[in-house]
Order: sequence, then structure tokens, then C-alpha cells
Amino acid sequence: MKHILLFALLASFMACTRSASIYIVRHGERANDSDTTSLSAAGHERAFALAKRLEGLHLDTIFVTPYLRTQQTAAKVASLNALPFTQYPAAPTSVLINRLANLDDRRVLVVGHSNTILEIARGLGTKPSMTKIEHSDYDNLLFIRIRHTLFGKRVHLYEETYGKPTP
Repeated sequence: MKHILLFALLASFMACTRSASIYIVRHGERANDSDTTSLSAAGHERAFALAKRLEGLHLDTIFVTPYLRTQQTAAKVASLNALPFTQYPAAPTSVLINRLANLDDRRVLVVGHSNTILEIARGLGTKPSMTKIEHSDYDNLLFIRIRHTLFGKRVHLYEETYGKPTP
């Protein structure tokens, strides 16, 4: 009887645990410094490296801003997952943060900008080790896991880099 009760308690605990996995990256290298620019050859290589890094994760949603470079960065990932893009405004980041904070059992990719990705990560309750993304820095991947349990919300940040395009 004890084993049945213990199993029932464990099963109910597992049923109450929800989690979201959020991958946040900056778009790949730009062709030039204009706001409407596309990716450079190195940026397309970076986008391919991102797709390789996220391959097999079975994403549910891909968030991109209205800028072409974020969409190009996410294109290969979208193709591999047979997903359309979900656009979000580049500013204010609170719109996206509120949406991400309420995800349940979802895996999403967010492609943003140097001045937004750390703000998004902080808005979700993490403390990235970087204080700023430099203009020439394109290789950061922030992975955030948000777990909702009977004991409250737990947020974990994992930071890594990906891709090394050829010069």
C-alpha cells in the first residue's frame, strides 16, 4: 500500500511540473550597418551553424523581429522544424518577455538583436554573465529553462557560443 501511495504522490508531482525551454540568439553577421540589411556570407554560415546546433530539438515556435536579418538567421531552423515565423516587435522587449514567461511545455527559439537578447534573458529572471553584446559579437546562445513546480518557479540560464564562420 505504501508503494502505491508513493507512486500516486510522485505521479501527481510530475503532472504539476511544467517547463519551457527558450533559446535566445542574436541574428548572424550583417552585410552592412544599415537597419534593413540582410546577412553577409558569414551570417549565412552562422545561421547554418545555429540550425546544426539546434537540430533534433523539435521546436514549437520561432520568434523573429520584422528585420530581414533575424528571419534569415532563423530560416534553416524553421525549415528543419517545418515552422512558420512568429513576429514580435524589437521594442519594447516586455511584449515578448510576457509571452515567453507564460509558456508551458514549449521549446522556442528567439532571434533578436545585440541590444535586446540580454534584456530578454534578464526579463525572464536570469543573470547573464555578459553585461553587453558588442556590435561584432554574434556567437552567443542563451538557453533558459523555466520550470513551474508545486514549489514555485525555477529559472536556469545556460550560456554557450556556437558557430565559427570562416573569415
